[in-house]
Amino acid sequence: MDDHGLGAEMSSGAGSVAPRNASEKFGATRRAGILPARRQDRGEAAHPPKGRTPVDCGDLPFLIRRDGTWLYRGSPIGRKSMVCLFASVLKRDSTGAYLLETPVERGRIEVEDAPFVAVELDWHGEGRDQVLYLRTNVDETVALGAEHPLRVAHDLLTCEPTPYVLVRPGLGPFPIEARISRSVYYELVALAEPGVQFGKRVLGVWSQGAFFSLGELAQTVD
Repeated sequence: MDDHGLGAEMSSGAGSVAPRNASEKFGATRRAGILPARRQDRGEAAHPPKGRTPVDCGDLPFLIRRDGTWLYRGSPIGRKSMVCLFASVLKRDSTGAYLLETPVERGRIEVEDAPFVAVELDWHGEGRDQVLYLRTNVDETVALGAEHPLRVAHDLLTCEPTPYVLVRPGLGPFPIEARISRSVYYELVALAEPGVQFGKRVLGVWSQGAFFSLGELAQTVD
């Protein structure tokens, strides 16, 4: 298959069967020339020694756009099942770099912002007993709480808020997050109530007994 074969296969999905697991998925990328041949492909041992560090394949030609679109060699990956498989082996190392990693090999990819986008909100209960559920663009659902906290970053120039939710921890201090879409953010604001955090009056939401600030309330002048 030539260098553009995988991109065309991903975009069209014609005449192909989606890999069922990470090993098959990486096998597909290897046949497309993204990754080098494995040891077993060269007639060597099929199973790496237990505890062996995955082979570093360097930079892979993948980019995750801010809107959650995955690109391969500049072309969008059209098959959601393929995107979900890649997302299942996405990791983040101790330097903050993003990797696609299996027990056998790994390679770095580029991410513009957060790799995932929270596209849907659901909730049960109310007040402190409320539980908020966020579904990402790769159909992973997390319940907002201590293990999946919400944070809000602000643009240094415009002060515009951008909320994120922790999807899973990284291999170091940098977690893997989903950017909360604008529509979902507005739904959170509709559920929010006043509160106090770090001595400041804020507007926030409750989930699993934890209070998460969405932003400071404007100061009133008597």
